[in-house]
Amino acid sequence: MEGKATKAPPEVTAEIHDPLLLENYARAMLNILEDLTGERRRLEETQRAVLNILDDSLVEKDRLKETQRAILNILQDSSEEKEWLERMQRAILNILQDSSEEKMRLEESQSAMLNLLEDFDIERTRTEEANRELQDALESVRRAKEAADAANRELEAFSYSVSHDLRAPLRAMDGFSQALIEDYYDILDEEGRDYLTEVRNASQRMAQLIDELLKLSRLTRGEMNRTTVDLSVMVQNIAKALKNSQPERHVTFRIAEGLVATGDPTLLKVVLDNLIGNAWKFTSKKDIALIEFGATDFEETPVYFVRDNGAGFDMKYAGKIFGTFQRLHRDEDFPGTGIGLSIIQRIIHRHGGSVCAEGEPEQGATFYFTLDRPVLKERLGCSYLRHTR
Repeated sequence: MEGKATKAPPEVTAEIHDPLLLENYARAMLNILEDLTGERRRLEETQRAVLNILDDSLVEKDRLKETQRAILNILQDSSEEKEWLERMQRAILNILQDSSEEKMRLEESQSAMLNLLEDFDIERTRTEEANRELQDALESVRRAKEAADAANRELEAFSYSVSHDLRAPLRAMDGFSQALIEDYYDILDEEGRDYLTEVRNASQRMAQLIDELLKLSRLTRGEMNRTTVDLSVMVQNIAKALKNSQPERHVTFRIAEGLVATGDPTLLKVVLDNLIGNAWKFTSKKDIALIEFGATDFEETPVYFVRDNGAGFDMKYAGKIFGTFQRLHRDEDFPGTGIGLSIIQRIIHRHGGSVCAEGEPEQGATFYFTLDRPVLKERLGCSYLRHTR
């Protein structure tokens, strides 16, 4: 060790005085010292290297700690990422499931659309067929209108012919019959005079029938002029005229106030003239006659009526009452042409309504009519309206 003398071995001590040995010894010692110095340097270098290594180890340790912390952070982030990925996976699975359900819905919608398209095709085919049928119907209507126009022209020509060609011989029959009665009254016996009177009455009745037929023809062909009509005022005027025509009769009129309707005033005047006139005629044999005009509601529709306490009629003949030339009473009892009620029915039908009647022999009759809505069941009579009275 440095600082301590090295003791020579005994064999060296015995020969210490030998100069060569001493020189060799000295050189050996120098070599040893030199080796020791080198070893010392190596130890110092080793020490410094170890110290450096230890320093590096501390740095590396710090690095390892930082790496460890980073790894822990990475692991923590990885755990959160894993949870996020799991959530994402669940969401994707849900999306896939929803997508599968949506796919099924889309397939169902597609099927429904295909069915709709098929239905549209069927409906289009039906529409095309309906259009063809409509075109055919329109063509039929056009032809029917042409036929109706032609028929109207023929009817107008016939009416003109009836009005002129038939009236002339009737006037001649009536005139010559009157001349015979006046000029040859004393020559003819009572039976001959009665015959001439019957001829005159028949010719006059024929003229009246012609007038009624012409009136019926005009009513079915003329244009309608719809406006608001005060039916109550119209009936009051008709009643006043009837009373003035036969002031000796005692007839009570009950006329509801403020009954208005929409229709052709001229045609509605014909309806009320006939209905009130019939009630006046068929109550002629009553000492106390009563004629009513009013209205009731049926299915939110005004139903107008004319009621009397006159001769009435048997309901088993109700189906004939509106027929042309159909009469339920003898002409001797109640004269007439049998066209009035037929005219009434045609006018009411032209207004889009309906008319019916009910009665009882010697207990009077009631005629109901509506405008713009056919609610009355004419074939069944009006008995189902009794609850509205």
